[in-house]
Amino acid sequence: MRIALVNAPHPSIGSRIPDDHLPPLGLLSIGGPLIDAGHDVRLVDGDLKNLTVDALVAETLRHEPDAVLFGHSGSTSGHPVIKLAAQRIVALRPEITIVYGGVFPTYHWREILNDEPYVSAIVRGEGEETALKLITALVEGADLSTIPGIAYRASDRIVSTRPSAAIADLDAHRIGWELIDHADYSYWGGKRAVVVQFSRGCPHLCNYCGQRGFWTRWRHRDPVLFAKEIAHLHREEGVEVFNFADENPTSSRKAWLAFLEALIAENVKVLLVGSTRADDIVRDADILHLYKKAGVIRWLLGMENIDESTLDLIKKGGSTAKDRKAIELLRAHGIISMATWVAGFKQERDADLWRLFRVLLAYDPDQIQALYVTPHRWTPYFRIAADRKVIQLDQRRWDYKHQVLEAGLPSWRLTLWMKTIEVMMQARPKALARILFHPDKDVRHAMRWYTRMGRRVWFFEWKNYLFRDKRIKDGPRLDAFWGEPQDAEEESMLPPPRPERAARERRAAAG
Repeated sequence: MRIALVNAPHPSIGSRIPDDHLPPLGLLSIGGPLIDAGHDVRLVDGDLKNLTVDALVAETLRHEPDAVLFGHSGSTSGHPVIKLAAQRIVALRPEITIVYGGVFPTYHWREILNDEPYVSAIVRGEGEETALKLITALVEGADLSTIPGIAYRASDRIVSTRPSAAIADLDAHRIGWELIDHADYSYWGGKRAVVVQFSRGCPHLCNYCGQRGFWTRWRHRDPVLFAKEIAHLHREEGVEVFNFADENPTSSRKAWLAFLEALIAENVKVLLVGSTRADDIVRDADILHLYKKAGVIRWLLGMENIDESTLDLIKKGGSTAKDRKAIELLRAHGIISMATWVAGFKQERDADLWRLFRVLLAYDPDQIQALYVTPHRWTPYFRIAADRKVIQLDQRRWDYKHQVLEAGLPSWRLTLWMKTIEVMMQARPKALARILFHPDKDVRHAMRWYTRMGRRVWFFEWKNYLFRDKRIKDGPRLDAFWGEPQDAEEESMLPPPRPERAARERRAAAG
């Protein structure tokens, strides 16, 4: 079967401002198994080229596909573009099968299949095995009801099958790197780059996270095989920067240490960028020198908030003391710390944001990222916020960088606080000194690149806020906008089988 994997152009600010773009790991992960099964697979990366919807449709149809598989890393905000593109593809070529996967369709499959008749089927949860089974069944004309983890339209009714099991052996399916030209993708200021994933899921219980339940359970790849793949991509494709898509790659100290040691043994000069919890950094204080030696150059720490009662509300499970300690430890080992904080968990006032600014100054992170709470229907936090008013009705803006819920302050004043804190943190003397005089040239390069990009984003965000983004003052309640809470379905898949059982099943399938 001829298959087009389509990465729609992302509407978010962060995708459009940088000169760098990263490849869509999710679609490449689907592509590898499909190629190995003998299918003719092409990737159409509309985000790389920032294609219009018409251009995206034309590029997709140029390959004359039998099936088009849509997926998107920014699943909620990307849906409107995917919806329009799928509609136009089917209008031009009604015989094409449209398959849709990702976080948003995994949970909103009922509405999508009911309202969007041009979508043939939805893959719910991980796609490597499920998408392959679905395509095989379509080729053979087999009964789709036997395939776990999908929802589809059958005549005049919508059918959902039993949940699939999460993949136990993450090394059982290879990534289709041959679908991209590595020269097209870069990060960190023009350095050739890819997105990788050591682990899936997160063992923590943060109730606002839209990813934790999607992956169901925390699992990791074989540390040695993963290190070998990174080394291969560096040596054969010239990849320098590896951006980790993991929610929490360091959850298992044993597995993470094994990966660091394996990568160090490969003796390749690479840069690793990712995110983790402050707790893990404090836990790993005695091995942070191995982080640095392996190539870790920046670690994002999801602080989320500095108010202990708010941290309890969202079940963050961390502490402000560990946040500060983690930043100190990273700096001591020459690793850039990026602290993220989220506005809107509660009705903040001016005094709350002034206190936040003072605490951030005391923490002294190298970089910060300011976000807005963006509740998803399948998370427990959605139920907590269900009666809050929605002020942003444009789904393309539900990307964490736009305020979508009412707050205790008028929107203009909250935005002013957010943008002012960003400037004050990035332009303070300590931050400027690191940009100019840090002894590690890789760190200096990274800090300068981030500052240049951040300056462009800052002005772009203000331009959008003042002249493009449309907000309303008296919007609908959150549950009226998205529907009833769906936290009972938060785990999208069944727990994975035990690794030894998964290995036996893989050996049996291979004969």
